[in-house]
Amino acid sequence: MPPKNPVRSQYAPFSDCPAVLKEYLDYLLTIRGRSPRTVDGYYIEIRSFLRYLKLSRSGLLEPSLEELTPSELFGRTEISDVTLEMIASVSLSDVYAYLNLMNTEFLNSASARARKVSALNGFYKYLSTRTSYLSDNPIQNLDLPSKRKTLPKYLSLEESIRLLECADSPDKTRDFCILTLFLNCGMRLSELVFLNIEDYTDGQLRLLGKGNKERLVYLNEPCRDALDAYIKESAPIRRRDRAIFVSKQGQRLTPRRIEQIVADRLRDAGLSDKGYTPHKLRHTAATLMYQYGSVDVRILKEILGHANLATTEIYTHVSDKQMKNAAESSPLAHRNHGRRSDGENM
Repeated sequence: MPPKNPVRSQYAPFSDCPAVLKEYLDYLLTIRGRSPRTVDGYYIEIRSFLRYLKLSRSGLLEPSLEELTPSELFGRTEISDVTLEMIASVSLSDVYAYLNLMNTEFLNSASARARKVSALNGFYKYLSTRTSYLSDNPIQNLDLPSKRKTLPKYLSLEESIRLLECADSPDKTRDFCILTLFLNCGMRLSELVFLNIEDYTDGQLRLLGKGNKERLVYLNEPCRDALDAYIKESAPIRRRDRAIFVSKQGQRLTPRRIEQIVADRLRDAGLSDKGYTPHKLRHTAATLMYQYGSVDVRILKEILGHANLATTEIYTHVSDKQMKNAAESSPLAHRNHGRRSDGENM
């Protein structure tokens, strides 16, 4: 099977980085085989910390005469001249102060701060164990921020059916296909965007997930029918890049355009005020498979392309209906405990 079209980094060759950071990002791309999107995320997070480090060391984060906001200061700060000595001088206190700034001034959520910690841990581990730049890791005891556990947000079965029935735009064949795949397969937005014609064979889709990991997803009849109909209809405008989902000009649809299409169809279905997104449709597919299809959580892990079973287990939450049924199943649920059997008040 031909290889997928390469997904390229938005920021490579990282010319604005100090040499050790550029080396690390190149290492992630070429040696570790991390996806360009993942490496771009690491670049953004580490760049942010080095900006903080440079500003804090120079005292520029103190109230300035220009009264610049932290966001404005960060945007003006170059990191190419950050030295290895400055990077090595970091302490846990520096990272805690940085995370506090991200929380108070930039309003980063716990999840956003956890991404920053993961990026920094990887960078300093590389400097201290993969290379000889640092003799020890100054942040090796840095913990991930505690994140509030929340249940995944998803459409009910009735809402899912309504959404599919409202895919009646001028591009209804395309829109219905997109929604059908999201709601049945639980694929990520990026996985749908980068689908190529050759990825659809023998009733299966080959998806390129996080970390450049490929997996096969088996399609049910509605998915096959929707894909067959859309591929046939869009064949005259499809260009040589072989993307499945294309614009009227034959170019691959962008993630932002897919988000707009989903938002439009949610509005048509009267669901636009509930915060649903393509990722929430992925949650919906997983939840419906588990609750209505009794799909084993280990199989669900493979379908969704999760690296760890713990990630998949968020979908094993019980529904309100299941909790109500459990309450009603109590052997004492239908007894009036406020009265004696002879009718007198207790």
